[in-house]
This record gives sequence, structure tokens and C-alpha cells, in this order.
Amino acid sequence: MLPNLTVTATAAEFMRCVVRFSGVPLGAGFRLCVSVGACSEYDAEFSAEAEPHVGDEEMDIKGVRLFLPAESRLLLDGVTIDFIDSPTRTGLTFAKTDVRPSIAASEGVGELEVARIDVRAIGRRNS
Repeated sequence: MLPNLTVTATAAEFMRCVVRFSGVPLGAGFRLCVSVGACSEYDAEFSAEAEPHVGDEEMDIKGVRLFLPAESRLLLDGVTIDFIDSPTRTGLTFAKTDVRPSIAASEGVGELEVARIDVRAIGRRNS
């Protein structure tokens, strides 16, 4: 079952750039693996892949082929994925849209952050 998730235009552009500059064939996709981390945060890893892995589901999000493993699909339901680039943080952020503000304030949830960007994950295409 595919999650009900939102990807902002900025996050979709980041995903397109990762795929475009990774050296994978045209028509490849962005594979996003999300797992539960510490303190109500998500840990996320991503890669550009020519095809989905066995068990992945594929979604088309704003022109990006998004490949999601089973655990990621469950965790991303009701989440908005955004990309931020500021002097103090750069990366994907995950915000749970169905968390009530009073709960978010008391439990420290609401904006679940983080895919650390490792530039080694982005290859260079030889022209």
C-alpha cells in the first residue's frame, strides 16, 4: 500500500538532482529508506537506483520515480518531505502532518528531521 505523503517542490528538485548527477541510466529513480531513529526522529538513507529493489513500491512524485521499501511506506504515511539548505542544516526533513500541536509541543514530535547528505552517494556522470 502506498503512503499518503507530500513532497515539496524543493525536495522533489533535490531528488531529481541526486538522480541526474548519480551516473545511473536515464529513467532511474530515487530510493528512500526511512527507519525510526532516536528521540522521535527518522533516520533516512537515499540512493539513485536504475530500478526498484525487490519489495519496493514505486510512486511518481512531481516527475520523480520514488522507490520505497515496506518499512518506509509505513513510516511516511501522513508525512511531508521537504528539503532545507541553511547555514546550520542541509538535508531532507520529515514533518508528520497529523500530529496535534499540543502533543507535538509536549512530546517533542511534529518535525521529524533528517537525512544526512553524504556527497559520496552522488556520483558524477561522465560526458
